[in-house]
Amino acid sequence: MMSHVIVAGVGMTKFQKPGQHQPYRVMAANAIKMAVKDAGITAKQIEQAFAAYIYGDSTSGQHAFYDVIQSGIAIVNVHNNCSSGSSALYLARQAVLSGEVECALAFGFEEMQPGALVSHWQDRESPFDRVEPVYEQFNVPQGPIALRAFGSAGRHYMEKYHVDASLFAKVAVKSRAHAVNNPYSLFNTPLTMADVLNDKVIFDNYLTRTMACPPTCGAAAAIICSEAFAKRNGLSHGVKILAQTMTTDTQVSWQDPISSVGADMTKRAANKAYNSAGIGPQEIDVIELHDCFTPNEIINYEALGLCAEGAAIELVEKNDNTYGGKFVVGPSGGLMSKGHPIGATGLAQCAELCWHLRGEAGKRQVTGAKFALQHNIGLGGAVVVTIYGQ
Repeated sequence: MMSHVIVAGVGMTKFQKPGQHQPYRVMAANAIKMAVKDAGITAKQIEQAFAAYIYGDSTSGQHAFYDVIQSGIAIVNVHNNCSSGSSALYLARQAVLSGEVECALAFGFEEMQPGALVSHWQDRESPFDRVEPVYEQFNVPQGPIALRAFGSAGRHYMEKYHVDASLFAKVAVKSRAHAVNNPYSLFNTPLTMADVLNDKVIFDNYLTRTMACPPTCGAAAAIICSEAFAKRNGLSHGVKILAQTMTTDTQVSWQDPISSVGADMTKRAANKAYNSAGIGPQEIDVIELHDCFTPNEIINYEALGLCAEGAAIELVEKNDNTYGGKFVVGPSGGLMSKGHPIGATGLAQCAELCWHLRGEAGKRQVTGAKFALQHNIGLGGAVVVTIYGQ
């Protein structure tokens, strides 16, 4: 009986602004080659591959993988909105756990366009139509999909717990401070509270540009294998996936703006993952969570069980979300500063956490990291929570 699946190797490209990037197949192939080299295997040993992206034609995964090797293996293209990368990781892990293969590849990539995310399918129903009654009930202003979703969640949080936008600004400052030490990050200049609060307002009279992640282009990859494969091939620096869960929406998602951005999905996924791993949130050392907007980081402190509901303000005030506190959240700079090339994000989170558990994160290393948690949300919806350990 297999005990754990191993992340044997990881790789990622430096994230770039739209227009400054290489073609997706080049970025993806480079990330795959890095992961293969990091694992210490050959591309011929990969038995299945799962490719994550949301902007591109079908079989783009094959097009990218063929630049590495054309070995005739099964390649599945994965489209699960912003959790696509983690969904590919989830499928690769399942393939290995099932015994169907011993070595699988999960990779993700994205070429994004400048500006806010919009729907590209105006001639048919949108999955986001289900949330419209929530927006009507809570008088959410019109705007692009992501801004409405996460902007209204932040507004609801402020009203519910009597806080102001400075709470979200503090998170943005923290994230950028972490990114300064990350050579893979899109942004690496520090921010002040004034920079964030005085930046251009993009939604609902409070959400500023530096409280939102930028559209980004890039790629990342991970080699997933069985413990037996790792032992047989002398792979010595792998990281174990101790638990992994995926949840989707229930009727609770349509209660209010906070639930509609995945808070309930996250809570259920996290609790299941903690139970499966046999550890609690207080034992986690380092976290990469889905901070596409700083209000979402605050909401997910609570949904992940890092603090009680309504207690995120205390966690932030005590610096328990950064070095020297209870948890280091987003040491990479997170989606906010590292960037969010949608299909690559989940695999980039995986790479970052593996580097910390291997003691290879350089200046941003979380000292003595033993357990790591990854959290990735795709609205519409899916949440993937993964717990790693040595």
